[in-house]
Amino acid sequence: MAEADLRTTDRAILETRKLTKVFGGLTAVNNFDSQVREGEICSLIGPNGAGKTTVFNVVTGIYKPEGGSVLFNGKDITGQKPHQIVSRGIARTFQNIRLFSNMTCLENIMAGQHCRGSAGMWGSIFRTSRQKKEEQHIREVAESRIHQVGLWDSRHELAKNIAYGSQRMLEIARALATEPGLLALDEPSSGLNPSETEDLMIFLKSLAKENFSIFLIEHDMNVVMGISDWVIVMDEGARIAEGRPETVYNNPKVIEAYLGYDDQQGDGES
Repeated sequence: MAEADLRTTDRAILETRKLTKVFGGLTAVNNFDSQVREGEICSLIGPNGAGKTTVFNVVTGIYKPEGGSVLFNGKDITGQKPHQIVSRGIARTFQNIRLFSNMTCLENIMAGQHCRGSAGMWGSIFRTSRQKKEEQHIREVAESRIHQVGLWDSRHELAKNIAYGSQRMLEIARALATEPGLLALDEPSSGLNPSETEDLMIFLKSLAKENFSIFLIEHDMNVVMGISDWVIVMDEGARIAEGRPETVYNNPKVIEAYLGYDDQQGDGES
């Protein structure tokens, strides 16, 4: 590997080894190897049907793989349930926003923090001092995150009543409230206008400076080129290239499989 394509750190926070997922007779992910390094923004790109979201769904416990393994912080988490994976430190957003639409913005973020709660049912029923202290902490974390994404003035609004771009940021804030080691973002710029996309890029780069590790699927090549430390390219379920953004962008296999010779703006795929 060329010196220009060396990773920024040696420590892998997330690793997939020969990951394989089959639906009926279709192999959606085929012996897929990947690493996301600590404190890095790693983008996963590829054409429609390449298997990107399937990789995310396996990593976050929505699907169980037919083969291979997923390691997080060096521990095998293959096949664990989504709530177990969240509690281990992987937070997920989706291409199609999944908020609690009839809860306030602040309540949505507080819901993310509940995976860290330990007071239990009886503590909640009898309002023990431990439960009250935990609830106060949950609120403080939620207030901090809603400030961070610029939605403080909308904290008491129902999630369904805020603008689409704000809903995107709210979902990221809820993911941050789980206190993750890794953020897995599925097309975070989807549906955003250019100004909102620019704000998102600035925000994600600020998270990386706080040493958050970010793994994202993204179709907007301006975003990929603008914020990624590392890019992995999939086609037909397999990894076909990886490296620094500028190296991958000029890779003939990538141009043919994903970018196209005439249009290098991405395919808008989720």
